[in-house]
This record gives sequence, structure tokens and C-alpha cells, in this order.
Amino acid sequence: MSDPDQAAASGDDAERTLVIERVFKASPERVFKAWTDPAVLVTWWGPAGFTTREFEFDLRSGGKWRTVLHAPDGRAHPVSGVYREIRPPTRLVITWAWEEADGRRGHETEVEVTFAPTGDGTHMRLVQRLFQSAAARDNHRHGWTQSFDKLERVFA
Repeated sequence: MSDPDQAAASGDDAERTLVIERVFKASPERVFKAWTDPAVLVTWWGPAGFTTREFEFDLRSGGKWRTVLHAPDGRAHPVSGVYREIRPPTRLVITWAWEEADGRRGHETEVEVTFAPTGDGTHMRLVQRLFQSAAARDNHRHGWTQSFDKLERVFA
């Protein structure tokens, strides 16, 4: 017999979880490096029209990372987190939270990215959980999709 509260929580978790899968024409090593080398990351990180001019990385388990996305209108959007797991070239897990205007971090999610070889490149799977709402999840889907479009061009 299943617990109705547990079923509701599972459904709610699914509503607040983002999954995106892409195939890139590059090796898992190159795709992983695009996530962990600041010189490469700044070329694709952020939606269309956004740039990433500021970044800090402490690439080790428990190390902190921070970037500032600059919107076309000039507004800065700082985001930061912690590296939870770094397993080149197959897996990367980070936390993610936008920084508020007062410097405090907003709601934190976890981003898990896996990289698997395919016949002609790498299958990348991103899972980001748990958002505060389905609307927040959908906003991230939009941003990640545009970022990954830019990443695809890096490997063209």
C-alpha cells in the first residue's frame, strides 16, 4: 500500500525538477572541460545576449564557485554555489543560488551533470532540483537551453 503523502511529494518533486539532455559533437573530456575551465565557460555560460565577465572557481570538492551574468540591459546577475562532486570526465555536481540585491543567497538547487560517450560525441544530461516552483524550473529551462545552444557553437 502506498502512502498518499509520499506520492504527492514525489509528484511535487517532479514538478520542481528540470531535466535537459543534449548531444554534443565533442569528446566527454572536452564537454567536461567546458564546464570546469573558466576560459571556455565564459564563452557559453548564460542565455542569448548575456555575457559572463566575472568568475571565481575553486575546482575541488567543497570548493566555491561564482559567476556574474551580465544582461543585455547591463544588469548584473550573480550566481554562486559549491562543488559537491567532480569526477572528470563523467560527472559534475554543484549547488546553485542566485544572489539577492542585499548579497544574501536565494533558494538553492542542486545541478547534476553527467557526460557519456556516444558514437559521434557526448550525451550530456543535466538534472537541476528542487526549484521553489514549476515557473522557476521553466525559467531555468529557457536559460540552460540558450546556454547549451551557445555551447554547441563552441564545438562547431
